[in-house]
Amino acid sequence: MAATAERVWITGASSGLGAALAEEYAAAGAQVLLTARRREALAEVAGRCGPRAAIHPADVTRPDELAAVLDAIERDGGLPDLVILNAGTYQPMGLAELDTAAIAALFELNVFAFTRSVELLAPRLRARRGGHIAVTGSVAGDIGLPYAGPYSASKAALVRLCQALRPELAVQGIDLSLIEPGFVRTPLTAKNDFPMPFLIDADVAARIVRHGLDRRRFRIRFPRRMSLAMRLFATLPEALSYPLRQRMLR
Repeated sequence: MAATAERVWITGASSGLGAALAEEYAAAGAQVLLTARRREALAEVAGRCGPRAAIHPADVTRPDELAAVLDAIERDGGLPDLVILNAGTYQPMGLAELDTAAIAALFELNVFAFTRSVELLAPRLRARRGGHIAVTGSVAGDIGLPYAGPYSASKAALVRLCQALRPELAVQGIDLSLIEPGFVRTPLTAKNDFPMPFLIDADVAARIVRHGLDRRRFRIRFPRRMSLAMRLFATLPEALSYPLRQRMLR
């Protein structure tokens, strides 16, 4: 039977989908533990979540800070039932803006913060004999599109990592979920200067995510029409998909 986790740690919780997830889980009665770099923004989110919310500010790209937060969470109430590794970033980048240092920073947050978190969490959850880790990817990982290549590549890396890690984690009693949204109305998508099909609000996205995580689904993709469109696009032969990608140039 599906059940909502009672103790949830969310990274990237100061705004956007992370903040919406915090409020969604708090409304369902869970204790929410919130991590992001911005202490004041975290405090505002915690205030909306109620008295059971706690903030643990940290930069998740810094291994020492990440480990210190997890130590504090474990010390103050035990390991969470569910960890949502939602911290991530998006930066439009075409050929004219191609910047290897910026790409490395994007991967540091979107990919390596995830692998570092799993490094820290897996032994502790194994010792506890179970747990649930979720990470936020994107349907953008399905195919590389103009002006979003580095972002798409980082999200594609998450897909492959999760596919590879899932069987090993399962043997240890640890469930893994990959959250793959389309366009969600957040400060990150506000950077886009083009029409975003099937755009949904963050609170709607949070409800969909909780529904999927309650059921321990591996891949939680939404909105449905956007997910199907991206999957179809990714399966087209190159001779068909290339002209479509060319039409996206501006």
